[in-house]
Amino acid sequence: MSKPGAANDAVLVLNVGSSSVKFRVFGTTEDLPLLADGRITGIGSRPVFKLAGTEDRALPMELTQAQAMKEALDFVQADTHGWRLVAAGHRIVHGGVVYCDPVRLDNDMLMQLDSFAPLAPLHQPHNLAAVRALAKLYPDLPQIGCFDTAFHAGHDRITQSYALPKDLRDQGVRRYGFHGLSYEWTAHVLAEEEGGIPERVVAAHLGNGASLCAMRRGYSIDTTMGMTALEGLPMGTRCGALDPGAVVYMQRTCGLSLRDVENALYNYSGLKGLSGGMSDMKKLLESKTQEAGFAVDYFIFRTAQKIAEMVVSLGGLDMLVFTGGIGENAAPVRGGIVERLSFLPKFQTRIIRADEERMIARHTIGILNLA
Repeated sequence: MSKPGAANDAVLVLNVGSSSVKFRVFGTTEDLPLLADGRITGIGSRPVFKLAGTEDRALPMELTQAQAMKEALDFVQADTHGWRLVAAGHRIVHGGVVYCDPVRLDNDMLMQLDSFAPLAPLHQPHNLAAVRALAKLYPDLPQIGCFDTAFHAGHDRITQSYALPKDLRDQGVRRYGFHGLSYEWTAHVLAEEEGGIPERVVAAHLGNGASLCAMRRGYSIDTTMGMTALEGLPMGTRCGALDPGAVVYMQRTCGLSLRDVENALYNYSGLKGLSGGMSDMKKLLESKTQEAGFAVDYFIFRTAQKIAEMVVSLGGLDMLVFTGGIGENAAPVRGGIVERLSFLPKFQTRIIRADEERMIARHTIGILNLA
């Protein structure tokens, strides 16, 4: 394999979930041109191949995740493109305390990353299944893992600790933080601008998953997500901050099993739970029901509250950045949050388009150039 950077060399970036395979293809020249942007959605129900610039294509109903991976790879490897795939970069949600930087993946690493699956049950198993599926199809293709937890690895002990007994903290019960690739991209964009990145920035990644990051001079010093992706802000279907005693009560008094509680907190809470079944912010804003309005108001209120927490961590606020699907597109939500923060000294606001895939491509090419 030749060194990346040739005109026809390409890097595949994968973000694989339980019902979708999202992929982008980038050229390896310095400007990282986007060559293709696609996804296969509806795995397990009504699979559809979506490719930017083309019509959607229905796929067989019985399509598995592995078969969806092959569909995506068959497209990427088609001779008609003239691309030569030199590497694949993966979004892997949880790196634990072990993986604080992107790495070239091997079997031993995958086994270790399997052990972090209970910390990110919605994401980690599917992220790793994609790595293994690709390795079977193309065993000689280098694969790079980029971790959503890595950007927060430098937090101090106060920020990363829970007030729990030491033996539990020593077993990994601590705050890790997520959405790191999104925050890293935000910091990169700001740093490239004239004048550089402001000293005190709160970045709000608001989407189906939502969190905040306090950045000092482009480095994460605090974030709202913790040991798992449940903590912090209310999300599309996840609860956000919750009294742990409520979990005990659900099991002891409401008769829910541990699996029932986990299912409720991950899949039926957040905006969906508050609104009575709707998790999409666009639909909530369009709805005239009282429940929808309540869910939107709750999201705005809790997000503003948590931004104030991040301001405490920073000792002030120079800029508030919105990113993610809600952050970029829901003007009423942005306006409501900023209005609730009007008591703060004046600060700038920005919208930066999330581009975790481009961040992964940068890391992937960087590692290969060092090899």
